[in-house]
Amino acid sequence: QVQLVESGGGLVQAGDSLTLSCVVSGRTFSRLGVGWFRQAPGQERVFVAAISWNGLMKQYSESMKGRLTISRDNAKNTAYLQINSLAPEDTAVYYCAVKDYGIPRRANDYPYWGQGTQVTVSS
Repeated sequence: QVQLVESGGGLVQAGDSLTLSCVVSGRTFSRLGVGWFRQAPGQERVFVAAISWNGLMKQYSESMKGRLTISRDNAKNTAYLQINSLAPEDTAVYYCAVKDYGIPRRANDYPYWGQGTQVTVSS
Protein backbone atom coordinates (compact mmCIF):
# COMPACT_ATOMS: atom_id res chain seq x y z
CA GLN A 1 0.00 0.00 0.00
CA VAL A 2 1.42 3.33 -1.06
CA GLN A 3 1.37 6.03 1.60
CA LEU A 4 2.32 9.67 1.27
CA VAL A 5 2.62 11.92 4.28
CA GLU A 6 3.04 15.66 3.85
CA SER A 7 4.30 17.95 6.58
CA GLY A 8 5.71 21.42 7.04
CA GLY A 9 2.59 23.48 6.59
CA GLY A 10 1.35 26.01 9.07
CA LEU A 11 0.51 29.64 9.68
CA VAL A 12 3.11 32.04 8.35
CA GLN A 13 3.35 35.73 7.57
CA ALA A 14 3.52 37.28 4.15
CA GLY A 15 7.09 37.29 2.91
CA ASP A 16 8.10 34.19 4.83
CA SER A 17 9.45 31.00 3.31
CA LEU A 18 8.30 27.46 3.92
CA THR A 19 9.58 24.01 3.06
CA LEU A 20 7.07 21.21 2.71
CA SER A 21 8.06 17.57 2.93
CA CYS A 22 6.48 14.44 1.49
CA VAL A 23 7.55 11.05 2.78
CA VAL A 24 6.58 8.10 0.58
CA SER A 25 6.34 4.46 1.57
CA GLY A 26 5.05 1.28 0.00
CA ARG A 27 6.64 1.78 -3.40
CA THR A 28 10.18 2.16 -4.72
CA PHE A 29 10.60 5.89 -4.34
CA SER A 30 13.50 6.13 -6.78
CA ARG A 31 11.17 5.03 -9.59
CA LEU A 32 8.53 7.64 -8.85
CA GLY A 33 7.88 11.05 -10.27
CA VAL A 34 6.59 13.44 -7.61
CA GLY A 35 4.13 16.25 -8.13
CA TRP A 36 2.99 18.99 -5.79
CA PHE A 37 -0.47 20.52 -6.12
CA ARG A 38 -2.48 22.98 -4.11
CA GLN A 39 -6.15 23.58 -3.57
CA ALA A 40 -7.65 26.74 -2.14
CA PRO A 41 -11.18 26.75 -0.68
CA GLY A 42 -13.77 26.56 -3.43
CA GLN A 43 -11.16 26.17 -6.16
CA GLU A 44 -9.78 23.35 -8.24
CA ARG A 45 -6.61 21.51 -7.38
CA VAL A 46 -3.82 23.07 -9.43
CA PHE A 47 -0.31 22.08 -10.36
CA VAL A 48 2.57 23.63 -8.45
CA ALA A 49 5.72 21.67 -9.26
CA ALA A 50 7.04 18.24 -10.19
CA ILE A 51 10.33 16.39 -10.15
CA SER A 52 11.41 13.31 -12.06
CA TRP A 53 12.51 10.07 -10.46
CA ASN A 54 16.19 10.97 -10.71
CA GLY A 55 15.77 14.65 -9.91
CA LEU A 56 17.08 15.78 -13.29
CA MET A 57 13.81 17.09 -14.67
CA LYS A 58 11.79 19.70 -12.83
CA GLN A 59 8.64 21.55 -13.76
CA TYR A 60 7.13 24.58 -12.10
CA SER A 61 3.88 26.46 -12.21
CA GLU A 62 4.33 29.50 -14.43
CA SER A 63 2.49 31.70 -11.94
CA MET A 64 4.76 30.67 -9.07
CA LYS A 65 7.99 30.13 -10.95
CA GLY A 66 10.88 31.95 -9.34
CA ARG A 67 9.53 31.39 -5.84
CA LEU A 68 9.68 27.59 -5.89
CA THR A 69 12.35 24.96 -5.46
CA ILE A 70 11.47 21.30 -5.70
CA SER A 71 13.95 18.64 -4.65
CA ARG A 72 14.13 15.05 -3.48
CA ASP A 73 16.28 12.71 -1.43
CA ASN A 74 15.83 9.17 -2.67
CA ALA A 75 17.78 7.78 0.28
CA LYS A 76 15.13 9.24 2.59
CA ASN A 77 12.11 8.52 0.37
CA THR A 78 11.30 12.20 0.67
CA ALA A 79 10.45 15.05 -1.66
CA TYR A 80 10.55 18.72 -0.74
CA LEU A 81 8.92 21.90 -1.92
CA GLN A 82 10.34 25.23 -0.84
CA ILE A 83 8.15 28.28 -1.35
CA ASN A 84 9.62 31.74 -0.92
CA SER A 85 8.00 35.15 -0.59
CA LEU A 86 4.70 33.68 0.53
CA ALA A 87 1.60 35.80 -0.01
CA PRO A 88 -1.97 35.46 1.27
CA GLU A 89 -3.03 34.09 -2.12
CA ASP A 90 -0.76 31.11 -1.50
CA THR A 91 -3.09 29.98 1.26
CA ALA A 92 -4.23 26.47 0.35
CA VAL A 93 -3.92 22.81 1.16
CA TYR A 94 -0.76 21.51 -0.48
CA TYR A 95 -0.71 17.92 -1.69
CA CYS A 96 2.02 15.68 -2.97
CA ALA A 97 1.32 12.91 -5.44
CA VAL A 98 3.39 10.21 -7.13
CA LYS A 99 3.33 8.08 -10.24
CA ASP A 100 5.76 5.73 -11.90
CA TYR A 101 8.51 7.71 -13.63
CA GLY A 102 6.52 10.50 -15.29
CA ILE A 103 5.86 14.02 -14.08
CA PRO A 104 2.63 15.17 -15.69
CA ARG A 105 0.95 18.44 -14.76
CA ARG A 106 -2.56 17.02 -14.59
CA ALA A 107 -3.77 15.90 -11.19
CA ASN A 108 -5.76 13.05 -12.71
CA ASP A 109 -2.55 11.47 -13.99
CA TYR A 110 -1.30 10.77 -10.47
CA PRO A 111 -2.69 7.61 -8.85
CA TYR A 112 -1.31 8.14 -5.34
CA TRP A 113 -1.91 11.11 -3.07
CA GLY A 114 -1.17 12.33 0.40
CA GLN A 115 -3.71 13.84 2.76
CA GLY A 116 -2.36 17.35 2.30
CA THR A 117 -0.85 19.97 4.57
CA GLN A 118 -2.48 23.33 5.21
CA VAL A 119 -0.53 26.48 4.47
CA THR A 120 -2.06 29.72 5.70
CA VAL A 121 -0.40 33.03 4.94
CA SER A 122 -1.42 36.08 6.93
CA SER A 123 -0.97 39.60 5.60
